[in-house]
Amino acid sequence: MTDKNQSFDPERFVREAYAIAERMDLEGWKSLFADDGVFIDESVKVTYKGPNEWDYPVRNYGAAFADMHRELYDFWPVGNTVFVRLALQGTHTGPLQTPFGTIPPTGNRMDAPCLDVWELENGKIKKFDCYPSGSVILTQLGVIEDLEAAVSH
Repeated sequence: MTDKNQSFDPERFVREAYAIAERMDLEGWKSLFADDGVFIDESVKVTYKGPNEWDYPVRNYGAAFADMHRELYDFWPVGNTVFVRLALQGTHTGPLQTPFGTIPPTGNRMDAPCLDVWELENGKIKKFDCYPSGSVILTQLGVIEDLEAAVSH
């Protein structure tokens, strides 16, 4: 990720991190974190700490969406923090583990907006905040059937 002949490029690091996650290279993914780094799934307020947990969300979504893809739209680097607007895309072909229980495969397609915030320190991930749109994901999977009918007008 870093080269002796060039300075650390946070956006390049983050782009490579996404590529590693796309390949489901779990050991490579875990190697990107600082020893005290954290991965926070902000949609369910779960924090993953340490090498035994950092890859859980990547594994979980990879198992639930065999064709999991992160469509990267915009990068906004600010110092060693990188903000990324993206979409989480895939077909729900496997069980999706959530803190509330397991969602069995629906066969539905997910294309959900997401914002990721990467805080980097010394060429490693210090804090990774992932803000997927949980309500969009659950609606697209058919878990939330018809919110408009459930809301009184």
